[in-house]
Amino acid sequence: METVQSIKQRFEIIGNDPKLNRAIEKAIQVAPTDISVLVAGESGVGKENIPKIIHSLSHRKHGKYIAVNCGAIPEGTIDSELFGHEKGAFTGATGTREGYFEVADGGTIFLDEVGELPLTTQVRLLRVLENGEFIKVGSSQVQKTNVRIVAATNVNLFEAIEKGKFREDLYYRLSTVDITLPPLRERKDDIHLLFRKFSADFAHKYKMPPLKLDENAVQVLQKFRWSGNIRQLRNVAEQISVLETNRDVSANTLLSYLPQEGNNLPSVIGGKKAENDFSTERDILYKVLFDMKSDLNDLKKLTLELMKNGSAKVQEINTNLIQKIYGSNESEISFEEEPRTAVYKPEYKAQNEDNDFQENDDNYLFAETVEEEEILKLEQKEIELIKKSLEKNKGKRKAAADELGISERTLYRKIKQFDL
Repeated sequence: METVQSIKQRFEIIGNDPKLNRAIEKAIQVAPTDISVLVAGESGVGKENIPKIIHSLSHRKHGKYIAVNCGAIPEGTIDSELFGHEKGAFTGATGTREGYFEVADGGTIFLDEVGELPLTTQVRLLRVLENGEFIKVGSSQVQKTNVRIVAATNVNLFEAIEKGKFREDLYYRLSTVDITLPPLRERKDDIHLLFRKFSADFAHKYKMPPLKLDENAVQVLQKFRWSGNIRQLRNVAEQISVLETNRDVSANTLLSYLPQEGNNLPSVIGGKKAENDFSTERDILYKVLFDMKSDLNDLKKLTLELMKNGSAKVQEINTNLIQKIYGSNESEISFEEEPRTAVYKPEYKAQNEDNDFQENDDNYLFAETVEEEEILKLEQKEIELIKKSLEKNKGKRKAAADELGISERTLYRKIKQFDL
């Protein structure tokens, strides 16, 4: 039987942290079986190594190993990717296509970011886990497959279940065995080992001497939060290897390559995103928009009064309203005697008691212009809100749509409409 140390050497896993060793031990123990495995851990901790270990030590090692990033496949095509489709099943389906579950028959499928799967796809996946059956998109024929499923996630699936975004029965089918990889900040003794390994790799790649950290730099390395985990550490090592001519790295040099906010960022508890911050910002934005609408309505009312009664009389009657809109004292406010050349026609009021002007009347054009400006400003705020949500969710439309409280189809339409 393979040992933890031999597995580390084969898959180039660096570190001696007890939690890391335990995760590898569980992978070795579960590999000979066909039990479903759920790998948990933050992004960048190296979850992709566990399914490779399990496949290489299983009786399926001569079969195919397919890794699927569920979060990178659009919702409309993921069923076709996983289960295949028949010719004519949808627009663009010019031929029959085999899905990953059909291609990997007898092998292993690794479903990364399984928490991003749509609910309809989760139902299909549950059927595969329960009896090895699936149906292609556009077909009515049941097919059989014999695959080993290893899934991974960096989100809290219990919270996703509570929100109705992940099926509880699927969770328990996937997590027959749980393997959790610790974040890099909990493996302080391994951080310097990893940095030295990356430094040696980049020294060989770029044909230059390896980096050397002084004692203070090592302490900075170990105290830093490393929210991006191993991936972030590797990027920092590569930057310093390429940009620094002095191969002896001090603490100050190292700090210049680390994000300044990294040490002060609050930890992500239970995989929660900063949804509350975005909600608060959205509420403030809505309040500003409503206040703006109220001010515009007041401005329209004042404008109509000016057109009816003349500026002097309006200033006398509507002093408070004028001060609210213009933020000035009465003495500082002046109007031209005739803000527009239009003449108010009282006969319209008798004919239209609810509206002082008909929509086709020239006197109504100014109010229409104000209303158009209001709509334009609301549209600009909507564009800003969509852009901000897409940036926060790294371009993932489904997550952005959920955060904005609209459907993904509506978000896609607005992206096209505003040319984002």
